[in-house]
Amino acid sequence: MQRRDFLVLAGTSALALALPHGRAIAAAELASTLDHALKRNLADAALQAARDAGASYCDVRIGRYLRQSISTRESRVQNVVNGESTGVGIRVLAHGAWGFAATNALAPDAVASAARQAAAVARANAGIQDVPVRLAPAPALGERSWRTPLRRNGMEVPVQDKVELLLGVNAAAMAAGADFVESNLFLINEQKYFASTDGSYIDQDVHRIWAPFTVTAVDKASGRFRTRQGLGAPAGMGYEYLDGDASGKIALPDGLVQYRDSYDMVEDAVAAAKQARGKLTAPSVKPGRYDLVLDPSNLFLTIHENVGHPLELDRVLGYEANYAGTSFATLDKRDAGYRWGSERVNFVAERTTPGTLGAVGYDDEGVPAGRWDLVRDGILVDYQATRDQAHILGREASHGCCYADSWSSVQFQRMPNVSLQPGTAPLSVEEMIAGVEDGIWIHGRGSYSIDQQRYNAQFGGQLYYAIKDGKLAGMVEDVAYQIRTPEFWNACSAICDARDFRHGGSFFDGKGQPSQVSAVSHGSSTTRFDGVNVINTARNLG
Repeated sequence: MQRRDFLVLAGTSALALALPHGRAIAAAELASTLDHALKRNLADAALQAARDAGASYCDVRIGRYLRQSISTRESRVQNVVNGESTGVGIRVLAHGAWGFAATNALAPDAVASAARQAAAVARANAGIQDVPVRLAPAPALGERSWRTPLRRNGMEVPVQDKVELLLGVNAAAMAAGADFVESNLFLINEQKYFASTDGSYIDQDVHRIWAPFTVTAVDKASGRFRTRQGLGAPAGMGYEYLDGDASGKIALPDGLVQYRDSYDMVEDAVAAAKQARGKLTAPSVKPGRYDLVLDPSNLFLTIHENVGHPLELDRVLGYEANYAGTSFATLDKRDAGYRWGSERVNFVAERTTPGTLGAVGYDDEGVPAGRWDLVRDGILVDYQATRDQAHILGREASHGCCYADSWSSVQFQRMPNVSLQPGTAPLSVEEMIAGVEDGIWIHGRGSYSIDQQRYNAQFGGQLYYAIKDGKLAGMVEDVAYQIRTPEFWNACSAICDARDFRHGGSFFDGKGQPSQVSAVSHGSSTTRFDGVNVINTARNLG
């Protein structure tokens, strides 16, 4: 088969199969959309059928979910997949209980039948439900629309251009000393139409992109190897994110480069090859307590696992326990003014920042995206709530945290963007490092482990640099830091200012059973934590 034919005949993979009622499609179909009049007619048919079936409330989500993935290794294309799934999900509130049904048939009779089925499920649930659902009000918005701000739709970029980018990344890494390299590109487009009996009709077009890679360097004499993953974060942007514009680069000490809203994948791959080879000769860390200087490319995951997830209200209430359990952050702690961190620690939740994974105009309950404090001056003040949870917090409105990963999935509480706010006093990374006597500067996402209450955790990274007497003292290896959530955030002694603020993110964040995935960003500036326990991950206790 010719290379061009292979690119056109994109094979089926797990990505396409993971979409409910998904199918592999030609790349050209990724740029198409559903007719607006069709979506409105289907929504009206479902809403009327639900009313006729006795529903006190109904919402309809008509979704077209598109995925593209490209995988390469060294000079070879491993796989190209274009996946699509389209259908209608209908949620009904009747007799104080929820019911849900879905169909992939885009016809008025089919969606009306699904609405009646959802109402029947709700009536059945009402017979065994002790406490009726209390749904916080939402405004009647009428016709609304929102689209991810982008300059270049990645779904319209030819597959060959994307393959050439990835193969160019691989070639650059190999030329810089890598022994192996694999690179990938993931593009997601969610075309979502929401309608409700509240009087809202909302059309959204959401785009996300991620270009991860892994470089491996091998010491052929010993067989030892080291890897370095890409430092580019996933983003809620178009293909322009991969332009590698100089304005998106953050120059850091020792020649390190990080990225904000434009990613130079080739430059990062060259650096990764050199750093992976340098890791082969880096000394193993001595276990003990260190002052940690955590780059946003590392800290985002700690925020995600030990702030974002434990402040999901369903975990707090014990309603959700899949994917690492419930939460230690119970409601009584908020009421008592629980000290989550030092006075400089402020966490904000939001779904409004352009370019982030969580950015939308409205959630999957038709609630406008907003912004609110979770931790203010180190004190726990709030959680993340949906319309049927708001009353538990004494709120009159939802936070706008409802999301489903497919038209066939029930929407439920999902994490918004959660970010540590930058320091208010001028402080650069160089100045922060200069104030550290014995510490470690950590970059990138590594392996991690968390307990069933999000209280204890352990995190690694991609790059580790020793700090001695205010100066960088070379790379070290085999580092992982151990934390107890409140102790860790109370050990926060300094945060760089907004000039260093960057987002990391989770492109496939799992939750629920059956499992659903969402995407969410977490921002911070480089942050210092004092006296954190560091273990040596290579130490053999036997």
